[in-house]
Amino acid sequence: MGFAIATRPVLGIDRAQVFFDGLFTTPRLQHPECVAIGPEGDIWCGSENGQILRIRRDGSAIEEIASTGGFILGIAFDGAGHLFACDLRNACVHRLDLASRTLQRFTPPGIRIPNYPVVDRARGCLYVSDSHGFGEPGPGIWRYDLATGEGGLWCAEVFNFANGMALARDGTALFLVETFGRRILRIPIGSDGAPGSSVPVATDLPGLPDGLALDAAGRLHVACYEPSRILRLAGDGRVELLIEDETAHVLCHPTNIAFDGDDLYAANLGRWHVTRIATGEDHPAR
Repeated sequence: MGFAIATRPVLGIDRAQVFFDGLFTTPRLQHPECVAIGPEGDIWCGSENGQILRIRRDGSAIEEIASTGGFILGIAFDGAGHLFACDLRNACVHRLDLASRTLQRFTPPGIRIPNYPVVDRARGCLYVSDSHGFGEPGPGIWRYDLATGEGGLWCAEVFNFANGMALARDGTALFLVETFGRRILRIPIGSDGAPGSSVPVATDLPGLPDGLALDAAGRLHVACYEPSRILRLAGDGRVELLIEDETAHVLCHPTNIAFDGDDLYAANLGRWHVTRIATGEDHPAR
């Protein structure tokens, strides 16, 4: 189902600001693909050279915590003292122990382009989207045991570049971005943990979708790599243009996104900074 969207953004670009500019910092924030909120409220991201970085919540400093030497795609915390990081170059997911800062390869060989991880605490597993290849659709979504790293292909459906994901609040489904299909899919999770057939949630999106995040109201937000905009799926299925940067400056090819209350953080693969967007209703919308 495709939906027409309003050309006028819900929020003005003045609601977005550069939260942390890492162009000339040490370490340098080099084209971040991912962003996540850490257990203490700090902002974590990864770089194109494999760094896993922590930015203080107030934006005052950046620190390298570890490095894979690869290219960090999506990251996720498990709530038990670990961070999982997808690595494009090494075709695996790494697990970082936050207390010791020990970094280990977590997944066995098999996955081709591990793009985005989602932790399912209730089932004790990690879902990881496999983008497979540029211009080469393929399966799918992998699932790994959180304790052992053992696992394999969970959803064998063929996707046209599987990308960002989000777990439904009630744990009954995974939402998945299919970037070059320009759509969002819902994949049911059965009581036995098996995947159901995917169902389109939104299609013919006005841009190339990349990252997903749910707000407190349960609405899906979609970062578009091109053009530089963020969409929002309303409860009735409408697709709204939430915010857009026509200059690709404050928002520049946003990829992964993450909420901290009403503040939405976006990684900008096209630049050297993380953006913060005030989405709260207490700010007048344009």
